[in-house]
Formats: sequence, C-alpha cells, structure tokens
Amino acid sequence: MLSNSRLPALTSSPQQRPHQDFDAIVIGSGFGGTMAAYELVRAGMRVLMIERGGWVERGPHNWESDGAFIHTPHYAADSAFRIIPATRTSTQRLCTCVGGPSVFFGGAAFRFRERDFESNPEIVADSGADWPIDYAALEPFYTDAERLLRVSGDSGQDPTEPPRSARYATPARPLTAPAHRIAEAARSLGLRPFRIPLAINHEAEHGGTCVGCATCDAYACAVSAKGDLATRVIPALLADGMTLLCDTVVRRLLHDRGRVHTVECVDKRSGEILRFRGAAVVLAAGALATPHLLLASGLDRLSQSPQAVGRYLMRHCNAMVYGIFARRPNAEGVHHKQIAIHDFYFGADAESGVGSVSAGAGSAPPGKLGNLQQIMAPAPGLLQHVLPRSVARLVAPAAQLLTGMLCLAEDQPRIENGVRIDRQALDEFELPRLIVEHSYSDRDQQARRFLVRQARRLLRRAGALVTITWPVSTFSHAMGTVRMGEDAGAAPLDAQCRYRGVENLWVTDGSAFPTSAGVNPSLTIAANAMRAGRAIAEGAERSTAGLGASASA
Repeated sequence: MLSNSRLPALTSSPQQRPHQDFDAIVIGSGFGGTMAAYELVRAGMRVLMIERGGWVERGPHNWESDGAFIHTPHYAADSAFRIIPATRTSTQRLCTCVGGPSVFFGGAAFRFRERDFESNPEIVADSGADWPIDYAALEPFYTDAERLLRVSGDSGQDPTEPPRSARYATPARPLTAPAHRIAEAARSLGLRPFRIPLAINHEAEHGGTCVGCATCDAYACAVSAKGDLATRVIPALLADGMTLLCDTVVRRLLHDRGRVHTVECVDKRSGEILRFRGAAVVLAAGALATPHLLLASGLDRLSQSPQAVGRYLMRHCNAMVYGIFARRPNAEGVHHKQIAIHDFYFGADAESGVGSVSAGAGSAPPGKLGNLQQIMAPAPGLLQHVLPRSVARLVAPAAQLLTGMLCLAEDQPRIENGVRIDRQALDEFELPRLIVEHSYSDRDQQARRFLVRQARRLLRRAGALVTITWPVSTFSHAMGTVRMGEDAGAAPLDAQCRYRGVENLWVTDGSAFPTSAGVNPSLTIAANAMRAGRAIAEGAERSTAGLGASASA
C-alpha cells in the first residue's frame, strides 16, 4: 500500500545522480505518466520518472493574479510551439511542472460514457478511429482513480451516467447560490442538471481541505485540496521508492532492433547530457509533446502506420458563454463550478432526451454533441488571456457580475490536424521545433454553436441581462496524436497502448485516444494509464517468471 509521506524531488546534481538502469522509465508526470507509474511502483518495479519542469510552490501567492497558469514559470518560453493557421494565440506554451496540467486543472473528473467507446459515424467519418476497448475494460480503473484523487459526486442524476461498481469517494458538497440558480433555471427548461464530479477534497481527515475559493480553474491550489497529482499521488510514489528527476528535458529515445535502449536527456540547469536505460519506457508527455519526441527520435519510421503518428489531433470545440447579471450572482465569492447538463450529449433529436423541440433540434448536426458545465467568472489576472483584448477591457469592470457555462463539443479526429517538426530549427536542447496544425471541421463548429445557444438560453432563464461568447483557444484537452486501435495500419498503438514496432515502448497519455468524447478527458487518461501500467507490470512479472523457470530447468 502506498504511504502518504512527502519527499522532495531528486535533482540531477552529481551528488544525487540516480542509477542509470531501471525496470521502467516514465516520461512525464501528468495523468498519463503518474497513474501508469502508480501501477508499476505498486508492483515493486524500480521506476524513474522524468519531468521537464519543477515543483509548484503552494501558498497564498497561488490566489494572486500572477498565480494564473500562463503567468507562472511553469508555462516557460522554452516549451513554446507554433500554431498553424495563425490566430490571436499563434504561439502557445506547454505546461511543464511536477504533476503536469493536473496542477492547474479545474478538478472536473468525468468518466466517458459507455457509447463513447462505440463507433459513431457522424464523429468518426472517414478517419478510421476505433476504440479497441470498451467501457467495461476501464470501469475498475475509473473506480481506483476516483479513490486516489478523492473525487466527489452524486450518482443517479446524470441521464447519460455509465454503470458504476462503487460510489464516489466522497459525496458532493452542497450547492452554492449561483449553482442552485443555474440548476433551477435548467429544470424550468425541462433539462436534467446534475453534479459535476470534482477531484476536490472537502473532508479534513484526508489532507488539504477546500476553502471554496473562486480561483480553481487555471490556478494551483493554495491549500492542496485539489486532486492534482503533485499533491495526491506523486509524494506517495516517492515514499515507496520511485525516483523523480525534475527540470530535465528528454530529447531523444535512442533505439535499435525494435527496442528503445537509451533515454537521452538534458539537465535544464547545468546543460549536462544524461542517459538512462529502462526495460520498459512509458511515454506520457502529453498529446503534443509525445508525438514531438517520437518524430524527433525517428520512431515514426518503425510504426506500421507512420501516417498516423502525430496526426488526428483533437482538442474539443469549446466556447465559454458568460451571462452579465444586474446583481452579483456570486456575492459570497465562492467556488460554484458544480452543475452540468447532458440532455444534448448524444444529440438533439427526439430520441436523445428532453427539450429537443424547444431547443431547436433542427439547427444541430446529427449525432453526438457534448457537455454543458458551469464555470466561474475568470479572475482579473486571467481576463487578458481568455478574452480578446477589446472584450477584456469591456468586461473587466463587470467581472463580478458574471457567471457562465462552458460548452464542450466533441470534435472529429481528422488527419489534417496534428503536429510536425522542423528539423532545420533546433531549440537550446537540440529538439526540432514543434509545429501544431489545427482547424475545426464545419461539423465541430455547428455542434459548438448549438451548445452555445443552449447555454445562452439557460443563462437568460437564470436572469442574465446579456451574454458574451468566445471560443477557447488553448490545447488543454489535446488528444489523439498516437492513437490506439485494432488495425495496425491505422493505429500506432495496440489495445494495451504498446507502440507497434517497438517492443518496450508504451504511450499512456491522451495521445492514445481514438476519439475525444464530450467530457473532460483527465479521469479517462488516468484510468487508461492505470490499465496500461498494470499490463506492463504483469508482462514484466511473466517475463521474470519465465526466466526463473528456464534457469531452474
């Protein structure tokens, strides 16, 4: 059983250099890396985790305007990537810190629905996307992940909720006034609101306790109540023997004869070149950085589907809709990201649920649509980043009069979207420049417009005088660039997330997803990584047992 004691990260100073040989090397400490490592450490394997960033300090400064994700040094210039076609945010930066994006996420911990693992022709189109597993394969891992992250919720209210083998780790906290207002407005429209499952701890006996602040999304938790991995999981892994190397950039996976034999890194502080060997290599740097490293290492050439390595990028087609109210809807200044709507999740036709006629079903594309979920007004330090500059100047004085809804539309996996590298432009770590190519399909945008209309209708029913809408431009929900599937000619990964063509390489982050579903991906990344991690550990046990039997013979 993992302990709860905290240990500092091992640095790369000469006095503390870790041994070069490990049972497994995990690249990345986000949901994909940490949750795979959890299974490997629990199996008694010697694990090295390599993270490009460092620890995020916790304290009252996290509540300040410069605590917002993009203001912190954990979105560093040395991780910048270029986006094509160019937009207002044509250059963005990756999150690099212990715990990865989980440190700055808003805590939403949805399971994918059962039908999300089935082929939906309106979403899949001609992409060949196909999940090689079903919901039942992930269900026990969802349960384990919810327990580890202390996910709270209220089962039985979500009209699309999949089967559960256990209750939520903790019950949902009482609704705040803004959430109650949204829930009542939804019911008056014939909708079925339910509680967002949140990885936020409200019980004093389980460590940091939520104080209900209004800075959660895009901020590190000042009191360590959010279920981010740097708070909830990694310290226990360190206590149980995992080695963590921070501020270290992996630049190549050196390989020969279908195996990765060396992971080559650069110490960001000293510039020293480091090399490590692992019997198993788990790549979980994120859906942008993972294919970046595969391409930089020439591993696409070993794949049976090289055309799919780095392609089929998805990020959800999201928009934020805020209502401006005559009086402050959140006068108490409390966390109120609590209510979600799934009445249109599987579509807006008459068979999909309530409200289809009054919602204007004919204006929605056929097939799956997505999720509506309550969001809080952005803190002042965020406005300049989430809004166009002209809108930010208009909205800033009225920020306290806002509350809103996130419209999260499932997007199509398309080969046109993905990442590539510019081998002629090397950064300070000798990695080729990362270029991200992405645009939404007409269907993606049509689905988002439909959800935006429903959000505006809901906010007006709740009392909003006017609404403001703008698209989300970040890649916080990036998925799909190294997908798994049954067909080796279409999917670089097999059903266990092993990279076809390389015997000892697995990919366990959101890259592995064939489709994006219509909810936040974090919990599914966590559950799938645990599933893959257990398969790796069991495979290592079988190999060891086989060697022992051979020696006895």
